[in-house]
Amino acid sequence: MTINYEFGSDNHSGVHPDIIKAINSVNVGYSVAYGDDEYTARAVKKFKEHFGKDIDVYFVGNGTAANILGLKSVTDSFNSIFCAETAHMNVHECCGPEKFTGCKLTVIPTPDGKLTVDMLKPYIVGFGDPHMAQPKVISITQATECGTVYTKQEIKNISDFAHKKKMLLHMDGARLCNAAASLNVDLATLTKDAGVDVLSFGGTKNGMMFGDAVVFFDKGLSKNFEFIRKQGMHLTSKMRFISAQFEALLSNNLWLKNAKHANDMAQVLYKEVKELPKIKITQKVQVNAVFAALPKNIITNIQKKYGFHIFDEQKSVVRWMCSFNTTKKEIMDFAKAIKEAVI
Repeated sequence: MTINYEFGSDNHSGVHPDIIKAINSVNVGYSVAYGDDEYTARAVKKFKEHFGKDIDVYFVGNGTAANILGLKSVTDSFNSIFCAETAHMNVHECCGPEKFTGCKLTVIPTPDGKLTVDMLKPYIVGFGDPHMAQPKVISITQATECGTVYTKQEIKNISDFAHKKKMLLHMDGARLCNAAASLNVDLATLTKDAGVDVLSFGGTKNGMMFGDAVVFFDKGLSKNFEFIRKQGMHLTSKMRFISAQFEALLSNNLWLKNAKHANDMAQVLYKEVKELPKIKITQKVQVNAVFAALPKNIITNIQKKYGFHIFDEQKSVVRWMCSFNTTKKEIMDFAKAIKEAVI
């Protein structure tokens, strides 16, 4: 039996044709290695157009590396990092943040993946006490692992709180493009303008083949990152093949078109299934994910034809993901399979 994986993850999608074209365009002749090439310079210029001229940006192979190496560059081993309990760095990075930063990862329960100042306050204690981990970084995910989105003001509230405590704000932006498309704002609005200090910017989930970036909005924070990236095994020798992808993604609004399409497809799916019996939509559908609770036997029946992840085994919540190349026909076929299983 053939199983379709369209809705398992936006990582299951292919690569956008413009990204393939960009890769092919630099696959000629010779180029200086390790990022000292014209293509990387052009990609960095594109980042500065979107995020501000005073940033430092470095390319790595994937999002886990962007998170861990970005955090390592701004922490000491006696620090603590605060994140939502659903955060990717807590659930799906195999203890990597703890291993490579040496920091204590303090996780905070949330109903929708979003942190607030009131949630954070009880946990951020012990400043100056040599017996306790020293609070250093608050990490938020945009869009969250629950498919919800922080507004600019919500991010600003957290960054102001962090900075008053002489802490930093890190953003896991694996789906930042989807969040910006959902809120109809540019990328700087949700990062630089909202007080983010360090950003992990995702490309893989939005049409790239591979590659993510670490963006520092204060160059003083990146002073050792070149060495940390090399030590962390993510100084790519043939950097131009990541750089060319980012230049294409950040040109001609490709980042926005891809993200908006994925978000729109999730809305189509939501409208098709939201009124079905035995299904409860558990989170606001704001980006390219639909979260639903339904009986386990129905999940099993649907998974005979379609691959997707169970997000919460205990509560029987699944996650249905859309991507830049999800088609409306695929949505309607999937919705039909869901309807047949529940009715």
